Amino acid sequence: MKKYSKIVPVIALLALTGCDNMSHTEQNVLGGAAIGAIGGAAIGAATGGRAGTGALIGAGVGAVGGYIYDRGKYGY
Repeated sequence: MKKYSKIVPVIALLALTGCDNMSHTEQNVLGGAAIGAIGGAAIGAATGGRAGTGALIGAGVGAVGGYIYDRGKYGY
């Protein structure tokens, strides 16, 4: 656990810094994918399935949802 205490904040910082140059569409798609992955993993684990499979499916659905949201929000 101690070896991860220094690695995790660095990875989080790099991940957050990478979002700085993204367009609105990219941010919405990535946000949708992240929310979908978390939700899919939770549902997969809660129903006795595989959390990883749920996360992959949720990420895909969330990315599509984020894209659709972006298109509707900005009127494209």
